Amino acid sequence: MAEREAELTALEATESASLDTAAAVAGESPAAEVKNDEPPVSQAEVDQLQAEFEQLKKERDGLIDRLARLQAEFENARKRAEKEKADFRDYATGSVVEQFLPVLDNFELALKSTGTTEQLKTGVELIVKQMEEILRGLQVQPVAAIGEEFGPRHHEAMGSVEREDLPDQHVAEEVRRGYKLREKLLRPALVRVVSNPKQKSE
Repeated sequence: MAEREAELTALEATESASLDTAAAVAGESPAAEVKNDEPPVSQAEVDQLQAEFEQLKKERDGLIDRLARLQAEFENARKRAEKEKADFRDYATGSVVEQFLPVLDNFELALKSTGTTEQLKTGVELIVKQMEEILRGLQVQPVAAIGEEFGPRHHEAMGSVEREDLPDQHVAEEVRRGYKLREKLLRPALVRVVSNPKQKSE
């Protein structure tokens, strides 16, 4: 009788071990149940997320379209500004050139003239005065030179002249006239500067 009970106990132990092995292979634990703490997502939440996604996509497409339009407007404005600048430059140049056309006409008449040398000289002097009037109208003034103290900002020294009747480092001769537009120097006057030995010795 004791032997029969021992056989039954051994058989039950074998069956229990077999069940444990089968559960382990299937990834299950007979001692514990699999638990999932995350609640299931409802269809309403899915629909809400889908609606938010579509809204963001719509806003993104709108921003891209707006950026493209702004870039096109900027490019058009840049081209328009360049054209206006070119038109203004052409207008300003044309206005200046138009004022000098009569001067050119007078030079051509002088070249065709058959008068004396003195008459030709008088005609050229009148043309020079005409040009000076036009320059004054454009607010272009000659740079003061002869008798002025030499100034490197407005004068360019070509050489020196030894003289005792003029102050040292003053302009004695003007080789080429300088001009300025209002206060802006267009070109310096090319001059010869006084070298006064008396003042230097003192």
